[in-house]
Amino acid sequence: MNKTEFIDAVASKAGMSKASAKAAVDAFISTVNEVLKNGDKVILTGFGTFSVAERSAREGRNPSNGQTISIPAKKVAKFKPGKELADSIS
Repeated sequence: MNKTEFIDAVASKAGMSKASAKAAVDAFISTVNEVLKNGDKVILTGFGTFSVAERSAREGRNPSNGQTISIPAKKVAKFKPGKELADSIS
């Protein structure tokens, strides 16, 4: 499901216009992005937790030629599903 299909599904389930659903989805994404940039977590009980993890610098290999390359440290976004979400899938 892509973003457009997601917005259509949200609009249908919430009984709102697609424009309103798009605004709500965009606001959600923007808010999560801002919170993660500040180094905080977004905890949605039952759904899951969005957080930031730091990956340390490491060495890797270029698969095409086998050369050793340096991979710099960076921050990455993580999502850990909540119990209700995990249970509903399995």
